[in-house]
Amino acid sequence: MPLLSAHSLAFSYGVVPTLSEIDLDLEAGALRALIGPNGSGKTTLLKLLTGILTPARGTVRYRDADLRTMNRREIARHLALVPQESNLQFSFTVRQMVMLGRTPYIGAMAGPSARDRAVVTEVMELTETDALADRVITELSGGEQQRVVVAMALAQEPEVLLLDEPTVHLDLSHQVEILDLLRRLNRERGLTVLATMHDLNLAALYFDDLVLLARGRIVAHGSPQAVLTPERIRDVFHANVLVEAHPARAQIPHLVLLPDRHN
Repeated sequence: MPLLSAHSLAFSYGVVPTLSEIDLDLEAGALRALIGPNGSGKTTLLKLLTGILTPARGTVRYRDADLRTMNRREIARHLALVPQESNLQFSFTVRQMVMLGRTPYIGAMAGPSARDRAVVTEVMELTETDALADRVITELSGGEQQRVVVAMALAQEPEVLLLDEPTVHLDLSHQVEILDLLRRLNRERGLTVLATMHDLNLAALYFDDLVLLARGRIVAHGSPQAVLTPERIRDVFHANVLVEAHPARAQIPHLVLLPDRHN
C-alpha cells in the first residue's frame, strides 16, 4: 500500500483547469522530485497532497484513509510541508520556532512536555541548527533559515516530508547543504521525501526518480535517465538541451542548455 496517493485528481482555480487526472503513488522511503515548467501545477499538487486544498474530483489518501476524513492535527502528525516562502518575520529564537512544529501534539492549554523538548533537541542536532538555538530567526542567513524551517517540519515527526522549491533563493553552497540534508534523512532515517524542483540538474543529481508535470498532467515518471530526454525537454520546456553523463556520476544525466539556433 502506498504511503500517500492521489487518484484521478483534478483541481482548478476558477474556470481554468490547473490539474487533471493526476494519479500518483508515493511509497514509503521514496526520494522523489516534482519537476515541470512554471504554472504546470507543482505547488498546487503539494497543497492537495497535504489537504490544504480540496480536489474538485478524485481523492488523496494517506495509507487507507481519505485525507478529507482527517482533521488538520491528524494530518500534521503524518505529513509536513515546507513552503517555498516561509516569511519568517517573528522575533522568535530558533528553538522557539522549531518548537512550533510540535503544535499538533501540544494541547491548547498545555506547555511542551519532556517528549516535545526531546524531539526539538533531536531535530535541531540532526539539521545542525542546535548551535543557532538562541539566535533570533530574523538574524539568520537564507540557508540557516531554510534549515530551521526543515527542523520545524521534522519536529512534527512526519512520515512524509513535502517541500516546495527547497533551494529557491539560496546560493550554491546552501542549495547543496539542504539537498544533502534531505538525502541523508531519506537514507538514514527512512523519511519519505517529495519536493518540487526548478533546477533539473539538481533534481537528477539528488533524487531517485522524477515526476514531470506539464499542462496540468503527469507526462512522465521514472528515473532521471528515463525522464530527462532531449525530446521531452524540448516538448515540455521549449528548450534545446544536450544530455550528457554527469562528470562525477556517470549514471546521472546532466543537461546543457543549447542556444537558440538563430543566435
